[in-house]
Amino acid sequence: MVRREFLNAAGGLAGLFALQSLAAAERSSSEEKPNIVILYADDLGYADTAVYSCKDIPTPNIDALAKNGVRFTNGYVSGCVCSPSRAGLVSGRYQQRFGFDANAEGKSAPDDTGPRALDIKQVTIAQRMKALGYATGIIGKWHLGSDTGYRPTERGFDEFFGFYPFGIAAKDVQLYRGLEPQPAPANYMEAFSVEALSFIEKHKKDPFLLYLPFSAVHAPYLGQPPWINKLDADVPASRRKYGADIIQMDDVIGRVMKKLQDSGLEEKTLVFFISDNGGPGGVASNAPLFGTKWTLWEGGIHVPFIAQWKGRIPAGKTIDAPVIQLDVIPTALAAAGVSVKPDGLDGENILPLLTGKNPQAPHDALYWRFGIQYAVRQGNMKLVKPHIDMKPRLHDLSKDIGEQKDIADANPEKVQQLQAMWDAWNAKNEPPRWIDNRWNGEGAHAKKAGKKKTKKNEDDGGPR
Repeated sequence: MVRREFLNAAGGLAGLFALQSLAAAERSSSEEKPNIVILYADDLGYADTAVYSCKDIPTPNIDALAKNGVRFTNGYVSGCVCSPSRAGLVSGRYQQRFGFDANAEGKSAPDDTGPRALDIKQVTIAQRMKALGYATGIIGKWHLGSDTGYRPTERGFDEFFGFYPFGIAAKDVQLYRGLEPQPAPANYMEAFSVEALSFIEKHKKDPFLLYLPFSAVHAPYLGQPPWINKLDADVPASRRKYGADIIQMDDVIGRVMKKLQDSGLEEKTLVFFISDNGGPGGVASNAPLFGTKWTLWEGGIHVPFIAQWKGRIPAGKTIDAPVIQLDVIPTALAAAGVSVKPDGLDGENILPLLTGKNPQAPHDALYWRFGIQYAVRQGNMKLVKPHIDMKPRLHDLSKDIGEQKDIADANPEKVQQLQAMWDAWNAKNEPPRWIDNRWNGEGAHAKKAGKKKTKKNEDDGGPR
């Protein structure tokens, strides 16, 4: 009650930060605030690390995170493409709350408002942690706005080394340090690695937030030595470059973890490893999930999700309860001593789940919207409208993780219940501020405008 009154009296953002500081100040002086490291992969397939059943691409360092921490079998993200997923992570809110359904390069909507960026009213994870005395840094892919006022160092990050838009290492992408342009490195991922290690060294005596949104493994794939040489010769050529980029990312993760170990920080650091969305298909594997990036089938939103905090989280644990990347901010705040979740956050503190103090699922339901596509999961039941030409489908994910059997007709009451839940959730959201033609459900290959509908078109987009 005291904290709530304090927040109301202080008002707005200043009050929110004051509440966090008040709660953190009550933390026992014998307890140090842990560092927070977020390793965010780009377009990584669900089944493309060894710990998630991959057989042909070695990922010993990602595997070690799971061995030393918790692996989630039902980890989700709130967006099935890059930019919206990051908006959810950085804000801790469903990005649909502020109309961020599509990538920031999307086409104008009828009521297009404001810059293609993370809404300025959204409080970022960097702002929240900075208010608690954390040094804050982002190294890699921002993808949340490049206009003045919307860049990382203008949204709470003390340090930024990376690029603003969607670009990746194989193209001519302008690199920045803070707001200053930098020459292109020979290898972006290697440059990010150097910067990450330097950031840890610089701030090893302070609590820090290090957000590492990698450029890997988004296409076009590089497949450079020495990483490509670590793949067996029988790996198909079409998959070798993609696999090599995963191995390089795994190497960078290994270096970051070794730096934490060598600095005596491993037991003082809460680490998350998550992919921003599902793999795009082709060389990327989302097995046993159906669908890919750009869709709200499981293959587009169900991702690798690992957490490690040595000494605080049991090692080698697997958790089936659904979680989502929105949970990172409330969990980081709780770890830093904030005892009351700030208003407006859609994520939940999953520390009790991670430590085993409370094995219950932290969410009653999870929700998605990608233009005309939408979905809701409650328990094992998922209602999904995955295509512009399809009715909502119902799947029992405990029996049908590949979403092959639609049981909607046999369970009309459940369909009605889940639809009502989604409608109530969506009523609190903004319409999309800009649009993406891919959200009709056909993935990267959207139908061209004016294309005549055929029976074949009607049947595209999913199993029956």
